[in-house]
Amino acid sequence: QVQLVESGGGSVQAGGSLSLSCAASGYTFRNRVMGWFRQAPGKEREGVAVIYTGGSWTYYADSVKGRFTISKDNTKNTLYLQMNSLKPEDTAMYYCAAKIGDVCTTSSTYNFWGQGTQVTVSS
Repeated sequence: QVQLVESGGGSVQAGGSLSLSCAASGYTFRNRVMGWFRQAPGKEREGVAVIYTGGSWTYYADSVKGRFTISKDNTKNTLYLQMNSLKPEDTAMYYCAAKIGDVCTTSSTYNFWGQGTQVTVSS
């Protein structure tokens, strides 16, 4: 059974930093596509960052480029998201997700989801 467990969310002031982690189990972590998505109240879920765990390919939404960094540790089956220079508009529930198959940034193509962790950025 695949499990994705996020941790590291919280509240921070604008300009601050937070680091999210996603521990994966029951899932072949290597050579897979994993990503971070977020959903704010009243808004659609959007892709924040995606990584191919078998190489160096990454994707970032324009809104987070230069501020967020996605990374992975294949030995620990863990995905990370380092978030710097946070803005109030980054406030959302953040989800870790994994998919089977080709690289894609569309949330509907992801097969497995974590429970989410809340990130709140105050101005």
